[in-house]
Amino acid sequence: MKTDNRPWYWIPILNFASGLPYAIIISVSVIMYKNLGIDNEDIGIYTSLLYLPWVIKPLWSPFIDMYATKRKWFLAMQLVISIAFLIVGLTIPMNNFFVISLAIFWVAAFASASNDVASDGFYMLALEKEQQSFFLGIRSTFYRLSMLTGNGLIVIIGGYLEQEYGDKQKAWSYTMIIVGFIMAALTIYNYFSTPRTEVTTAKDEKSLEPKVSFGAVFASFFQKKQIGFVLAFILLFRLGESQLLKMLTPFLIDDKGVGGMGLTTQDVGIIYGTFGVIALTVGGIIGGIAISKDGLGKWMLPMILAMHLPIIGFVLLAHFHPASIYYIYATVIAEQFGYGFGFAAFMMYLIYVADGESKTSHYSISTGFMALGMMLPGMASGFIQEYLGYGNFFIWVFLATIPGLILSRFLIFPYDFGKKSEEK
Repeated sequence: MKTDNRPWYWIPILNFASGLPYAIIISVSVIMYKNLGIDNEDIGIYTSLLYLPWVIKPLWSPFIDMYATKRKWFLAMQLVISIAFLIVGLTIPMNNFFVISLAIFWVAAFASASNDVASDGFYMLALEKEQQSFFLGIRSTFYRLSMLTGNGLIVIIGGYLEQEYGDKQKAWSYTMIIVGFIMAALTIYNYFSTPRTEVTTAKDEKSLEPKVSFGAVFASFFQKKQIGFVLAFILLFRLGESQLLKMLTPFLIDDKGVGGMGLTTQDVGIIYGTFGVIALTVGGIIGGIAISKDGLGKWMLPMILAMHLPIIGFVLLAHFHPASIYYIYATVIAEQFGYGFGFAAFMMYLIYVADGESKTSHYSISTGFMALGMMLPGMASGFIQEYLGYGNFFIWVFLATIPGLILSRFLIFPYDFGKKSEEK
């Protein structure tokens, strides 16, 4: 029985193991390269290109459906990620570390994207639909907690080692090696904690979800109702956030003379790793409970607003540069709570879009478009920030959230989607 799979034992860590490599590859790499002397434009372009495996993952996601079990896939991919991070750590002291580490990060990104496909599919197979809506907030929270572990704890470690050794290359080399060992430990835990659901229910799954051809998977996705609005919404919903994430760390670290806040690496890690973690956890749990109780329709607009309005706080920081670090704490707390609360709505909507036959592949296609919506604006973020300066850049980022907000009002879906069945 799916209800006997003890989801509290494996859902948190499985999603943590999905989020941590994403955080290291997409976010922590920005901090690392910034401290190792790479300029904002190169950071914006090349770290955004690391989104590419998440963009194109629908091209190979049907093979994850067709061959082996999803449990075997995510365990194998987590092992590859562990090894990749260890290799990145060993390449940082080299003269051409930027090119080599980017190439290894790309391998890790490919494995991480595959891990996400398998983990998402496993989640939908192992839990009943009412459990999926209940644990959505838990999934989102632990995924985001893993990202804050990267942006918090891992960055603190990197900053501490910078001060300890006085050598940034050595510091970040050791930091990446530590991340590799953490991923290996997570892989071992997931091996022992995750249930063998696909082995015990294989016959049932075959009868419920018949195999379809590779091409039919994609064709059926693009035949979904309102697909034009759906794709536009997925692509534009994170237009502002995609640029904010790339330039936020450089803004916090850059000197005040160039418009930044002048924080140390450890300051950034502490801010996101303490109060940011608490705010995100509370926001994510409340978001999942709200949708489970009342349905997605009631909470869609409030959650979108909660996610995007805190950007105003960064606009104010960039223009007034308050002396007290507590203003930065307040802004980060608001942003993290809003993200935890609001992103639950977006992820629940993607589950709605993917619902039906080949739901694992369709969910992968949806998140692939989401990654494309993160990659392209992120690539331009460095150029835009250099041209506008930090103050006007954050104004632009806030304005960029408007198209997604407008499109959300045209979406049609069951008002009570995600609501617990016993409450309907």
